[in-house]
Amino acid sequence: MTACAIEPSADPGDGGAPPVGCSITAEGAYAARLARSGGGGGAAWYPERWTLDGPEPYAVPLPGNQPEEPGTEVQPMGDGRVLVHRVAAGRHLFALLYPTGPGTGELPLGAVECPADSTGMRLLPPVPGGERAYALAAGPRATVLWRIAGGAFGPERVAEIPGRCSGGAWLDRTGRMLAVDRETGGRTKAVVVDLERDGEVSPLLQIAPDSDDRLLLADPDSGLVLIGSDAPSPGRERLGWGVLGSTLPVRFPECLRMPDCVVTPFAVQPGQVLTPERCAVALRVDGAFGSWVGVWRPAERQVRHLPAPEGWLTGAGLWTPDGELRLPCSTPRSPCGVARLVAPDTADAGGADLADGAHGAGGADGAGHTNGAGGTGGAAGTGGAGGTNGAAGTGAASGADGERPGNPEATTPGEPGDDPGAADTPAAAQPRPVPLQQAPLARLVTK
Repeated sequence: MTACAIEPSADPGDGGAPPVGCSITAEGAYAARLARSGGGGGAAWYPERWTLDGPEPYAVPLPGNQPEEPGTEVQPMGDGRVLVHRVAAGRHLFALLYPTGPGTGELPLGAVECPADSTGMRLLPPVPGGERAYALAAGPRATVLWRIAGGAFGPERVAEIPGRCSGGAWLDRTGRMLAVDRETGGRTKAVVVDLERDGEVSPLLQIAPDSDDRLLLADPDSGLVLIGSDAPSPGRERLGWGVLGSTLPVRFPECLRMPDCVVTPFAVQPGQVLTPERCAVALRVDGAFGSWVGVWRPAERQVRHLPAPEGWLTGAGLWTPDGELRLPCSTPRSPCGVARLVAPDTADAGGADLADGAHGAGGADGAGHTNGAGGTGGAAGTGGAGGTNGAAGTGAASGADGERPGNPEATTPGEPGDDPGAADTPAAAQPRPVPLQQAPLARLVTK
């Protein structure tokens, strides 16, 4: 299962990513969040673990000796323990929590001092397998990667990455290849950190020399990656997609362009090894009237907009391999529930509505959903100028809508979702793209 859920910290240093309601293990067995007891001035925050792989979800409260601060990070581990990250007196404190009958056991892991020039420290998304946990400590000129859990002696310094890093996505099922967004020289580019080579850093995205290219989400099974870049529209980030190991460039579908909304991918359907274009992608859409869920596939030209289920822990969820989207929900009537939505396969989509969300196990209600049009079906875009230094840059085709010469949104004939008439449009001479297949990542993974 692929899920993207990062609990916000007091100073996440994550490029303004919307906060997420809970964190879910890569395999989908456990979740963790900060829950609130009581109300008014007497309310107190405490960690809570959810078990999601049983017949019905259930929650286990893990209160400590004193209430948690609102910015405390929590993350579930593969064995059911919960990693907690607290900040006190200029130090980052880490511990593992676990239930012990009526109480809560706590195993201190150690502390990391906060440098005076540090801009924050935050946990990375759960590692596949759930045996380790990592954190990034960003400074003005370099970022330190720490292994918090799974080592021999508590927090261990793993690597120092030049530049200020944010984001974070695991690119394989072993927890070896980590992608982060590195800011250097006023530009942000996604890079790969190889944890088995002492933190060796290689470039991953270079859509255009003057663009900001961030990796938002990755699925290790299919190689599908969701990318945020301003290459097709300078100064305005667009949501695009590509496939690691593919010869095709990054594309920026028009249907993912939603004015006055913030669109954040948070889960990809796993198990689609040979058909990444058929992977269902769950989107969190934040607009003037609140947050809702979007479902999109690269092979389609529309986003299906769905009302968020009552009590949704906003931005959290996971897909099953057979295409069921599970959204954790919490309401006063049902504090621990899961709303389930079924996305039709692309062969059966044909304008059909998504199935109504069933009652989540544990009693949470899934709202009835309709098939909303996700904007006009636009041709899939291509990337900017070819990358340099072996980076996973993408190519530029001839411009069609006049945004700028060598418009990165123009289509490439034969790609899923392309305009059938695009193949008849003569392309201007452009540098040959550097496809994702030639990125350093592809060479590292095969070794």
